[in-house]
Amino acid sequence: MRIVIAGGHGQIALRLERLLAARGDEVAGIIRKAEQADDLRQAGAEPVVLDLESASVDEVAERLRGADAAVFAAGAGPGSGATRKDTVDKAAAVLFADAAVRAGVRRFVVVSSMGADPRHQGDEIFDVYLRAKGEADAYVRGLDALDWTILRPGRLTDDAGTGLVRLEASTGRGPIPRDDVAAVLAELVDTSATAGLTLELISGPVPVSVAVKSVAGN
Repeated sequence: MRIVIAGGHGQIALRLERLLAARGDEVAGIIRKAEQADDLRQAGAEPVVLDLESASVDEVAERLRGADAAVFAAGAGPGSGATRKDTVDKAAAVLFADAAVRAGVRRFVVVSSMGADPRHQGDEIFDVYLRAKGEADAYVRGLDALDWTILRPGRLTDDAGTGLVRLEASTGRGPIPRDDVAAVLAELVDTSATAGLTLELISGPVPVSVAVKSVAGN
């Protein structure tokens, strides 16, 4: 498969790139800064320098053309203000989805956040973030041209992955290593039977491949 990842230099994205490249997929990661390119190459991915905050739909679609799947894993990051929650976590996600439709890429996986909700109340930065992610998720869900899956991990940690997770429509809150999020994403990209599902993810008792097969109905 050829898979294009938005936010290609993110902590989850780099892990995902390594997994996909190791299994023989062709991976491209969209990054904002040219100096991030070597990290992607080391992960086995082709770096694509493009700023999703200023690019047009056509420019992004051009980078997506010929891909078998697209993964939105971009984020404004914990140190960013409310404005960038809107321009990255919401607007860039909408742009990437529109570009996938234009490029004819049906398989579309979103890394969202547990608690994402367009009706989320509050004025703190994290409230704005959850609202932005929720609005982006709602937009993607409305696109019939995409076979989308939305993944909402719990509290992210840098602990070593265990390969054991709980993946359900509703899991309740809990931690999840970034390693395991990447492992689940790698399986989801391959599993179009999960299209139309919004899934929560925390650490649990079930091997990743079994968990994904279970939600896919296999």
